[in-house]
Amino acid sequence: MTDRVVHEDNGIVYGAGGERLDVHRPQVPDSAPVVLLWHGRGPRERDAMAPLARAAASRGMIVLVPDWSSEADDGGWQHLTESIAFTRDRAAEYGGDTDRVVLAGWSLGALAGAGLLLRPERAGGWVPTAFVGVAGRYVPDKPEMDLPSPVADVESGLRFPVPVELLHGTGDPTVPVEESRAFRDTLARNGHAVTLTETDSDHAGVVMTEYSPEHGRCLPAQDPSALSAGHVTVEALVRAAGLPPAP
Repeated sequence: MTDRVVHEDNGIVYGAGGERLDVHRPQVPDSAPVVLLWHGRGPRERDAMAPLARAAASRGMIVLVPDWSSEADDGGWQHLTESIAFTRDRAAEYGGDTDRVVLAGWSLGALAGAGLLLRPERAGGWVPTAFVGVAGRYVPDKPEMDLPSPVADVESGLRFPVPVELLHGTGDPTVPVEESRAFRDTLARNGHAVTLTETDSDHAGVVMTEYSPEHGRCLPAQDPSALSAGHVTVEALVRAAGLPPAP
């Protein structure tokens, strides 16, 4: 498939708290699958997801990237559920097919996504068509967002309702790759459809970024290995969305 020109609608206000999101989409979308992409722990870092979102949009997906904050009093759940409501109600305005929505999350966003799908009552029972977890920690080493461990939830008999794609860098010093391996093994052992793809990357490279100590945040990657790892993540989103692979 030839990459498409990407159009961006930035800074759209969603929800009662005035949080903002960006929509990355092909220039002429045609009922395209939708990806709702949640960033990690840092508050309001939707810009960190922009390189990955643009690359995914160039493959024919509508990618919505909301700001949210795990430092909010409720751990960020209002922001996340409001981003779901926006996706369901308005993604069609940008050419998205709201019957084909992939929920994807990076780092703490991956934990939030897995926890939500195991307990969908948090979002009024909403369930996407697939889940992509990128560099997530699925056995939290401390209480996170009022969520039990997804691994423990699955072992206790809770069902993961959709296919799962997991991505992780083998050189990740922030969240070890063993986290995704353990989640994959638990899901598979309990009869769930799951795939884990490992890349020679760190925590930031899997989303096409590089951590900058000077700025205290992730910035768009320049290193070829990080860009390559990010494209592997794009292919996971493509598979989850049911689109053709790269030629």
